[in-house]
Amino acid sequence: MPSVSTGAPTTVGASSAPSTAADPEASAALLGPGRPGYRRTSLALFAAGVATFALLFSTQALLPAISTGLGATAGRASWTVSAATGALALFVLPLSALSERFGRRTLMTVSLAVAVVVGLLVPFAPNLEWLVALRAVQGAALAGLPASAMAFLAEEVRPKALIGAIGLFVAGNSVGGMSGRILTGWVAQLWGWRAALGAVGLLAVVCAVVFRVLLPTARNFTPRSLSARSLARTVGGHLADPLLRRLYAIGALFMTVFGAVYTVIGYRLAGAPFHLPQGVIGSVFLVYLVGTVSSAAAGRLVGRLGRRGALYLAVGTTTAGLLLSLADTLAAVLLGLVLITAGFFAGHAVAASAVSRSAGTGRAQASALYQSAYYVGSSAGGTLGAVAFHAGGWPATVLLGLAAVFGVVSVTLYGTHRARAERWRTAAPAGAAGVQTSRG
Repeated sequence: MPSVSTGAPTTVGASSAPSTAADPEASAALLGPGRPGYRRTSLALFAAGVATFALLFSTQALLPAISTGLGATAGRASWTVSAATGALALFVLPLSALSERFGRRTLMTVSLAVAVVVGLLVPFAPNLEWLVALRAVQGAALAGLPASAMAFLAEEVRPKALIGAIGLFVAGNSVGGMSGRILTGWVAQLWGWRAALGAVGLLAVVCAVVFRVLLPTARNFTPRSLSARSLARTVGGHLADPLLRRLYAIGALFMTVFGAVYTVIGYRLAGAPFHLPQGVIGSVFLVYLVGTVSSAAAGRLVGRLGRRGALYLAVGTTTAGLLLSLADTLAAVLLGLVLITAGFFAGHAVAASAVSRSAGTGRAQASALYQSAYYVGSSAGGTLGAVAFHAGGWPATVLLGLAAVFGVVSVTLYGTHRARAERWRTAAPAGAAGVQTSRG
């Protein structure tokens, strides 16, 4: 994650994480609790986080209504979610590079403005094809926010206050994802799915205005020249790193489970034996609050169990939730969702934090690659989960989730095996040298 740059402009892809601890003047210029601008910055990015996730997943809780309104199967309707997350995955890396040249604040403002304008057009899509196309444009626009927001905070906020500022941005993501789904559920029940999408668009307008009014001008940003060769070298280095590849795979697989479950759950609860109305289905997304708690607890879990132990606990919790959700009682399904959500957010937090620690250089690009993998998993999970549901009902979707969870276990076990083999290789020469010394 980039921080304050005090030297000449550098090219994108170079390590940009110098410490400000050795420079008291630079550290004093950064924002922190009690300093002017800190609260405004935190609230501005909280509003941006709310808008981002409210728009990105605005159709997810509405899929049964969209299927009915546009005469589409669950698999085809799911593309209104997958197109947005897939486009975000595709564009997050190049847009994070553009922010190095044109500024975080500028890129975030343009990205959010474009996404909001498209959000106001989405309710008027005449057919499913137009709806999917608009959602893809919206997802591409939103790709400019996550990496730029993290980089802006790293450059403008004191290191000791950074975790709290980023936590508030992530909380905005969670609140946006939850409130957007609840809002669309109840509005759709009263006035239809098009009105629900319009309501999310208006919510995003308010958030965008709050964001632009509150966010102060960057004081520590230094433009960097765009170098495709340097960026490609940095990205290639990250993709060649076995540990980072495993972390990217874990993030994608966890999100495959989550995307599949939450794309299809509306169809499950709307059908037999539950027959829940749209508003109640939307309210089910209050379960997201569990994820906020479990992601915050991930650090303590790693401290007690280690990274692999925390991942295995997340896998076990997710698996238990998937199996419990097979029951035909509403209480069991809701408890299953609680466990799936808790396990997913914990696993995601462990993998995402490990990426930042493991990348020696180009941390912004390493994080952008993780976000790409994460949203590829979301897109794949949403589409494959809906196809599985259409073919074999909820048990087929659960089977897909269990396969993805098995993938997480396999990747983690392979990493454990590689780490042990590496320790044996590095210890063997020392042991052999010791034997030769004792014999000599």
